[in-house]
Amino acid sequence: MTKYKLEYIWLDGYTPTPNLRGKTQIKEFASFPTLEQLPLWGFDGSSTQQAEGHSSDCVLKPVAVFPDAARSNGALVMCEVMMPDGKTPHPSNKRATILDDADAWFGFEQEYFFYKDGRPLGFPADGYPAPQGPYYTGVGFKQVGDIARKMVEEHLDLCLAAGINHEGINAEVAKGQWEFQIFGKGSKTAADQMWIARYLLLRLSEKYGVDIEFHCKPLGDTDWNGSGMHCNFSTKYMRETGGKDYFEKLMEAFKHARADHIAVYGPDNHMRLTGKHETASIDTFSYGVADRGASIRVPHSFVNSGYKGYLEDRRPNSQGDPYQIASQVLKTIATVAAGSKVAA
Repeated sequence: MTKYKLEYIWLDGYTPTPNLRGKTQIKEFASFPTLEQLPLWGFDGSSTQQAEGHSSDCVLKPVAVFPDAARSNGALVMCEVMMPDGKTPHPSNKRATILDDADAWFGFEQEYFFYKDGRPLGFPADGYPAPQGPYYTGVGFKQVGDIARKMVEEHLDLCLAAGINHEGINAEVAKGQWEFQIFGKGSKTAADQMWIARYLLLRLSEKYGVDIEFHCKPLGDTDWNGSGMHCNFSTKYMRETGGKDYFEKLMEAFKHARADHIAVYGPDNHMRLTGKHETASIDTFSYGVADRGASIRVPHSFVNSGYKGYLEDRRPNSQGDPYQIASQVLKTIATVAAGSKVAA
């Protein structure tokens, strides 16, 4: 038997953006534990905005488990928060109520800033560095500094070792800004992996003394890009049947559901979706082929394949909850696609 370090990870009750939480318990197993072997575990919800002090017990229910390469015999356990009966989802537990579809594919592009001493990594103590332009996919100390690439490479290795479908990394448009991409089949699977990837990045930041800033517009109303979490999506129907008529109906449905999407696409999105810096206005809906200034970018490959494949919703921001984002995308698609298999 081997003693395993099980890091139970969950989302707290803070609004509008939940925080990741984690605590470790030690359990013996003959081999790396399966999900079914992992027990429920309690925690003090009064310290996480999830319970009152006079009745503070909440329960963690494991829903996904990943190897943790940063620890010997370590495991990362993604959990849902349940009420004390261990069966009823806590009101803050969004994962338990979202729509899911195993045939729906999601790719999330997570942008973020490295922060040090209250400013983006590489920014001078006063003022700004050279304007945007050379930093996107930049190479060399002048563009990316001496620590950021170490962190993104180590984060990449940790994600791959955990079995997360990490698809790639790149320096982004603003100084100190980076991106990684996560792909998953099914909204819960894709979102679980994104939250674990975020957790690994935040934990890694402790080692380097650098903060991770997920706010969608940390530099405010300046000529610097904000951070998004673009959502690439497709259903089996979109990939195998599609067609121009279906696509146009789908875009009409997204137009009518604009407010529902914005409501779950991350806080403070009005600061980011201004029509500038590769964004559409928050108050309108638009789509266009290869148009990064549209609400939904239509890849050339989608049109060239007979309007089949995937689409990119560019409105979700870097603080958005991938559970709710993917669920809303499926809700809107379900109003059009008779063949989609959507279940609660």
